[in-house]
Amino acid sequence: MIDPKMLVDAQSAMPAPVWFVQFFKTLGFTLHSVPMNLWYAGLLVALLLHWFGGEHGRRFAGRFMKQMPVIIAVGVNLGIVPLLFIQLAYYKFFYPATILMAWFWIAIIVLLIPAYYGVYAYAWGLRNTTDADAGPTASRFRNGAAWRTAAGWIAALLFVCIGFLFANGLSLLDHVDRWPELLAAHNVGGAATGTALNVGDPTFFPRWLLMFGLALCTTAVWVLVDAEWFDRAGKVDNENYRRWAWRFARGLYTFGMVWAAGAGAWYVFGTWTEELRTAMFEQPYFLLTAATAVATGLPWLLVMAGGGGKGDSPLLPERPEGCCAQKGTVPFSASRRLAVAAIATAQFGVLGVNAVSRQAVQNMNLKLISSHDVFAQATAVEWSPMVMFLVTFVLALGVIGWMIVQVAKSRTQ
Repeated sequence: MIDPKMLVDAQSAMPAPVWFVQFFKTLGFTLHSVPMNLWYAGLLVALLLHWFGGEHGRRFAGRFMKQMPVIIAVGVNLGIVPLLFIQLAYYKFFYPATILMAWFWIAIIVLLIPAYYGVYAYAWGLRNTTDADAGPTASRFRNGAAWRTAAGWIAALLFVCIGFLFANGLSLLDHVDRWPELLAAHNVGGAATGTALNVGDPTFFPRWLLMFGLALCTTAVWVLVDAEWFDRAGKVDNENYRRWAWRFARGLYTFGMVWAAGAGAWYVFGTWTEELRTAMFEQPYFLLTAATAVATGLPWLLVMAGGGGKGDSPLLPERPEGCCAQKGTVPFSASRRLAVAAIATAQFGVLGVNAVSRQAVQNMNLKLISSHDVFAQATAVEWSPMVMFLVTFVLALGVIGWMIVQVAKSRTQ
């Protein structure tokens, strides 16, 4: 049997401090996770609402599908940041792992293009509808052209496949002990054929399913963000739609949280090695592990408590009629928007804590399996690329923030 360490190249000095690489790799992945979650699970949710969601469900589905081309564009571009730092700090693990599954890794691009076009086709098919939400418009949306429906489902399934392939590559990166077995099974004359997948790794499926559960939670939060911040057309039935949005978000977030908890428990207690579990349940990682386990509880509580209005929330007392008209009080609409901002911030924190935890597990796995200590790497800092990256990164986030503000201000979106 080949020693896995023989397949790992020597490490050269990194051109940036380790803390810098770790921070921006984790931050970049967290930012990327928001739109990624929306196309990973949100597309499936929207397409199911198209058929079974009733009038309000179809309204959200139509709005969501119109937004999806922009969401995908933002997500793909934000994905460059964590991929950049993976290739910078983990190149001697990243490249062998992706070479073993080279054809599948290249297939991500091949799948992404028709998935992107499928979403555009669906959104383009809605161009003659004003909101795809109510009355005759909803009927047209529900009974839309077959080609549009097919394009949407194909795109959703392709994005699930893309997530499957990404999970394969990134899980294989820090499981160096799997490489000899995969190379032995997928080679010609000692050369890798690029046809290996990491599905035999016991950690693969729970990690993949855990991400899907978190994606359902993020989609639930987006339902509220869209209803309270972006859907401001001033229609008569807006309040009924927003009440539906809160009820649906509570159910979807609860389902996603339970899904993520089950997959997470499987991942930690069913697939972690004894050495890894011991390391992650002791200081300095114990608090991080515990925070990751309970993180979804905070946004769930906020979702359950939010919404306002008589009978809307099981965790808030009913408010007296006319209370919001009193001087100095906050209208229900403003309080709901503040509540949604808090929920979105909390969900971003959930994704951030999970990203930090995943990074810690990856570093620990590499140390235990291949004796590679990420924080012991030599560095030879090159300041000019770092400064250029920071300037570009800040400008890009500023442009994205400006775009979101313009959409939120629009009353015709």
